[in-house]
Amino acid sequence: MEIQVSYHTENREKIRLHSAKDTSAFILSQWNLDLIELQEEAKIILLNGRNDVLGVYDLAKGGISSAIIDVRVIMGIALKCNASNLILVHNHPSGDLSPSKADEKVTGQIKEAAELLNIRLLDHLIISKYDYYSFSESFSF
Repeated sequence: MEIQVSYHTENREKIRLHSAKDTSAFILSQWNLDLIELQEEAKIILLNGRNDVLGVYDLAKGGISSAIIDVRVIMGIALKCNASNLILVHNHPSGDLSPSKADEKVTGQIKEAAELLNIRLLDHLIISKYDYYSFSESFSF
């Protein structure tokens, strides 16, 4: 089986993300807000070198407290889309935005794998309906 990704837009305006706040507002516009407090989901925002959004990939849907994130799938999608930069986003249905040990571990794994392919993981956001937690704002990323 081959990963297939397609991209098509009628919108000629580029969406450029400058900050975690911009990213949070953008991704909430792409999220089903009726499910954000029910089910954990993970998405990847694919960006070019100027941080223009190339697309959003729905990476995983899980249960109440977890979703499985596969680093290999992320890298495959990034390569297929010619992405230079990535932002990982997932929600915590509980509303507690504190990163878990698993969140920290997968962030490190993605960052390391991306660097091998000359792709930058710019951030990992944990979101709720009303707020966000940014790894890049909270750690020496």
